[in-house]
Amino acid sequence: MNSQKLENLLNLALDSSAEERGKSLDLDTGYDAEEERWELIVKYNGNLRRLDGSVIGIEELIAGYAIVTIPQNLIESFIELEEVEYVEMPKRLYFSVQRGKEASCILPVTVREPYLSGSGTLVAILDSGIDYSRMDFRNKDGSTRIKYLWDQSLSPEEGSGMRPPEGYRIGVEFHQEQIDEALQTEGEERFRQIPSRDVTGHGTAVAEIAAGNGMSSGGKYAGVAPQADLIVVKLGNPGQESFPRTTELMRALDYVIKKSVELAKPVAINLSFGNTYGSHDGTSLLERFIDNVSEIGQNVISVGSGNEGAAGGHTAGAARDAVRVELAVAPYERSVNVQLWKEYADIFRITLISPGGERQIVETQRRGTIRLAMEQTELLIYIGEPAPYSVNQEIYFDFIPKQNYIDSGVWTFLLEPLKVVTGNYYFYLPSSVVLNSGTRFFSPTPEVTFTIPSTSRRVITVGAYHAVYDSYADFSGRGYLLENRMEGLVANESVKPDLVAPGVGIVISDGYGGTQEVTGTSFAAPFVTGAAALMMEWGIVKGNDPYLYGEKVKAYLRRGARPLRGEDVYPNARVGAYGNIVSS
Repeated sequence: MNSQKLENLLNLALDSSAEERGKSLDLDTGYDAEEERWELIVKYNGNLRRLDGSVIGIEELIAGYAIVTIPQNLIESFIELEEVEYVEMPKRLYFSVQRGKEASCILPVTVREPYLSGSGTLVAILDSGIDYSRMDFRNKDGSTRIKYLWDQSLSPEEGSGMRPPEGYRIGVEFHQEQIDEALQTEGEERFRQIPSRDVTGHGTAVAEIAAGNGMSSGGKYAGVAPQADLIVVKLGNPGQESFPRTTELMRALDYVIKKSVELAKPVAINLSFGNTYGSHDGTSLLERFIDNVSEIGQNVISVGSGNEGAAGGHTAGAARDAVRVELAVAPYERSVNVQLWKEYADIFRITLISPGGERQIVETQRRGTIRLAMEQTELLIYIGEPAPYSVNQEIYFDFIPKQNYIDSGVWTFLLEPLKVVTGNYYFYLPSSVVLNSGTRFFSPTPEVTFTIPSTSRRVITVGAYHAVYDSYADFSGRGYLLENRMEGLVANESVKPDLVAPGVGIVISDGYGGTQEVTGTSFAAPFVTGAAALMMEWGIVKGNDPYLYGEKVKAYLRRGARPLRGEDVYPNARVGAYGNIVSS
């Protein structure tokens, strides 16, 4: 299939065999092989709900987006509908794991006037779940501070009353009263009533930093907004890979925004995960959806910039003359994919050279799927076109083993410009989480390495710094959103990250009287989420500024941020607009 209503990756996936998809890192995301059905992200107009039924499932979201589950053999006729504007497949999301409150200058406004605590606000944690029994998330009387908990990974059971939220098809929703009832019990009985667990502990740690009250540590490790109410969504983790999809995230955002409007409370939303697939210019359906969501109700969305800054998964440059881009593939790599993003007006001849010296020319003038065989590796290549929302062209390379592993060694991409306007090129690998450590570009570019969706224009993109040394954390995703593409002109809305927060060696309670250390932009983002809740408490709840949400909170945080030591010029590609977060 080669439809301009479908994104490049989905076109390639539908052109691929079940065996090819099964060997690929990304081509099977959203596909249920047993039922031969896809879960897809759809931008639409009008009414799709008329199609909802046992064959095609429709979940309409905010602002003209929907999650559609559909048999593969019906996709071609589905996209012919006038209402369907554009379709993307889901992407996997990876958590951004690698002294905190004092270093962020948040403490002064919580212990003296105006005595901010997050009271009257909501903090939403969209993550791996939460240990709802922890005292850090309870009131002094033992009742829960969690207004709603939606566990997308659970299977609904109508007979037991365990069902998804109204309007959604997956998971089980628990209300505050149900959680309080479960907290009156112990052990297996508690888990029988609320069978939701945070297996990795990631979401619990994020929630503790943003809004924990410190009760499990005698108040020593309280979070930023300790009296905010919580809405928690445990993102679904379908299949054996245990990584949530962007479709689960979109459902979660839709749900949280609707709940905040229903409760008439401002909400600070935390996203501590991302992926590397995309043009990194804010134009995917996920990024556009988040920008639309940010305009509904009173909300602030904070997103970690990712941990790909020093991972070697990105390289970029300007190909005015022939350029060799070398990729080291480690032994025992089962699959690797490479994205090449470029200006559509530029035309390159691309020669691919295998570790053994075999050469193949990739015909970039034709559109669609190309299959090549080199040594013990098969390549699925898709030559894409610009999307309705982006001027950039993608050329996607999927390396699939003929047997168990792809050929290790140095793979070379030789770019020879035939027609050049800018010559700019951007290569990306999958997240370092799913690759062997030796798989990386020989000459990596640390700029423009933030993960998606931290590239969304209207979110607060949060990098990480080391609070002890007051220095930038090299793993932190960085770079201007449109650096080089604007020939040195950096527009204000394109500066990313917006600021940095503590993200190295954050000490938090383990819930059992001890402590643990966590590192990564996953744990920098909740400092900003909590700070946003405090600001909305001061502005909206206390009546000092009823319009203190969204971009205005971002602007205030930027203005209040202090420079990081050693960073003299702002904005810059490492710490973004203005530097270290403060809340004052």
